[in-house]
Amino acid sequence: MQKVTLNTLKEMKKQGSKIACLTAYDAAFARLLDKAGMDVILVGDSLGMVLHGEKTTLKVSMNDMIYHSRIVKSGCGRALIVGDMPFMSYASPAQALGNAARLMSEGGAEVVKLEGGAVVADIISHLDRHGVPVCAHLGLIPQSVHKLGGYHAQGLDQKSAKQILHDAKLLENAGASMLVLECVPHQLAGEVTGAISIPVIGIGAGALCDGQVLVLYDLLGITERQPRFSKIFLESETSILSAIEKYVDAVRTGEFPAAEHQF
Repeated sequence: MQKVTLNTLKEMKKQGSKIACLTAYDAAFARLLDKAGMDVILVGDSLGMVLHGEKTTLKVSMNDMIYHSRIVKSGCGRALIVGDMPFMSYASPAQALGNAARLMSEGGAEVVKLEGGAVVADIISHLDRHGVPVCAHLGLIPQSVHKLGGYHAQGLDQKSAKQILHDAKLLENAGASMLVLECVPHQLAGEVTGAISIPVIGIGAGALCDGQVLVLYDLLGITERQPRFSKIFLESETSILSAIEKYVDAVRTGEFPAAEHQF
């Protein structure tokens, strides 16, 4: 069982092999994801909504993220672990570095994820210079839900689409090692994916990205509201493991996402 690293993901992008990613928040699910052949496990601050029952991710703390990352790490041997930096935990380069160090050393995360465009470029550069691998996040950025006025698709007009493309290039140049692109038109996602050399993982961003990520609880159909870009894989399977394996296979073959799952 060969460990997945950032170099693995870069090679997969180069070869055109799709990257499979899901969220997980505990050791039991992490073991299932690893067994199913998941490439990346995202310990997402989405736990604030799917585990804590909140309406947004904003109440998730640094200690929450460290705890959940640590227990995911204990159940995972193969997949690359990406941990979310929660709301206002990276408002300055120094704060970001201190919190990223904790998420990696105490939580076991191998990559940290930050939301935002040009405003976080200097922070990404600072982390990169100190040896911290960063996953950027553009499009719908849930930590800015109130500023965005809700959970809406982004990049729908020419100006905002151009900004997302510009920001993707900027963040790659700043030192980001990968990018999550959320809820943008599939044509724009394809343009971004082709314009940068780092792996692009889409969620509600269509099939042209280098890989896909979903919230595990959406895949299982146990969230209160199913996003239009998701699919309940457990409906056609007899076990949670087989549902996760079906998702991995659907991502690999390009079966998921289909046209109905994209903007």
